[in-house]
Amino acid sequence: MRLSLAPLLLLALFIHQSVADNDIGKDVDTVDVKMDDAAVVETIGEEAKSEKKKISSQDISFYHGFLASFSVIVVSELGDKTWFIAVIMSMRHSRLTVFSGAMGALALMTVLSACLGWVTQVIPRAVTYYLSTALFALFGLKMLHEGWTMSPNEGQEGFEEAQAEVAKREGELDASKFEMLEGGGVAPQSETKKIFLFTSRIFIEAFTLTFVAEWGDRSQLTTIILGARENIAGVIGGGVLGHALCTGIAVIGGKIVAQRISVRTVTLIGGVVFLLFALSALFINDIESAVDSSLLQNSTEIGNSTIFAANFTEKFQNQSLIEASIQTEI
Repeated sequence: MRLSLAPLLLLALFIHQSVADNDIGKDVDTVDVKMDDAAVVETIGEEAKSEKKKISSQDISFYHGFLASFSVIVVSELGDKTWFIAVIMSMRHSRLTVFSGAMGALALMTVLSACLGWVTQVIPRAVTYYLSTALFALFGLKMLHEGWTMSPNEGQEGFEEAQAEVAKREGELDASKFEMLEGGGVAPQSETKKIFLFTSRIFIEAFTLTFVAEWGDRSQLTTIILGARENIAGVIGGGVLGHALCTGIAVIGGKIVAQRISVRTVTLIGGVVFLLFALSALFINDIESAVDSSLLQNSTEIGNSTIFAANFTEKFQNQSLIEASIQTEI
């Protein structure tokens, strides 16, 4: 009787051990899954925080570039040659046509200048950043010197110079038109076509005069400098908006503004604005460096968390293999 019970006891022990091993395996799998889920949640959370800080850094760069571009364009363009060209042409022709032609030229120049500055980013950032800051400070000091030594009639002189240039350009166009008529004339045209041709001529004239006058101007050099160190989208957006504001003032009430505005005062204010943005650029650079260091630290922490989770998972997987091996031997 004792001999017959021995096989039954061995069978019962084997079944009990199998059930226990199976439960251990399930527990290990459960812990493994929970650990994987926790690691994934933690990693996603850290990545979300890192991405949020990255977006915050981009926002700072965009707003600083936008504000800097808008401000320096306004103080550079008010009372400038291109501004007086828009004033004079709007007194003679359609304001909308003059505004469209001038803004087309200024927007194109802004995009080209910002992209030209952006291309220089192949140079180490530290070099372009501090060099551009020094140029900003130099422009500011130069404008302060010009404003301090400027004659009170500087605005009137600029107005007369722009007026002479517009008159010269229109005289050339009228002369070419007269020569064409004298050489054989053209077929009669409808009133609509005449208006269209006249409007197109004014648009091209405003575009050409503005583009040529803006080339090599202080505002163009400023846009190139900002494009080299700031967010290019912010620079373009702020520059175009600044030009639109100045050109809008010129074509709507330019004559009145030109009589009341003091170019000397605007130049002095512009010098102060340039110096302020040269100083603010240094603080913005420190903030961006701190954010970049924080992002790098967060990336390292995410990597360490992932490695820890992987090691923990591997440990439990090895334990599962050991338990399975023991079960096989039994």
